[in-house]
Amino acid sequence: MTTRGVLYVHSAPRALCPHVEWAVAGVLGTRVSLDWIRQPAAPGTWRSEFSWQGRPATASQLASALRGWQMLRFEATAEPSATAEGERYSCTPDLGIFHAVTGIHGDILIPEDRLRAALVRSQAEETDLESEIAKLLGKPWDDELEPFRHAGEGAPVRWLHQVV
Repeated sequence: MTTRGVLYVHSAPRALCPHVEWAVAGVLGTRVSLDWIRQPAAPGTWRSEFSWQGRPATASQLASALRGWQMLRFEATAEPSATAEGERYSCTPDLGIFHAVTGIHGDILIPEDRLRAALVRSQAEETDLESEIAKLLGKPWDDELEPFRHAGEGAPVRWLHQVV
């Protein structure tokens, strides 16, 4: 089974761009040459996005390949397939990586044990329930990435098909 997804590199320093391409090529198993454009939300950085088709685990592999680099902001998504739920990974230098499982309509699906843990933390007065739920939904990552998303509206998108 295959699925489709999108990798959004929201901002990367110019020197990091070839390394991002090499990492993506390693995951997809084919040569990758991304179309980079300037990122106006962070002068001196570049952005790119492309769509891919491959195994359901591809978004996870892309996130793992890119997550260790400072100054890199990205999101990797995968649509649900017949054998797997969808996924969304978001990463920022300040917050690190966020992972969410997504349903067929793009909604974030929160596992029961994570909801229970959030409730326990809020009842122990470590935090409030609203903050806990915001973290489970990725709100801090969305808040940080939103200016970078808007700066990319109208950017060209390329389709890459995974070679298996």
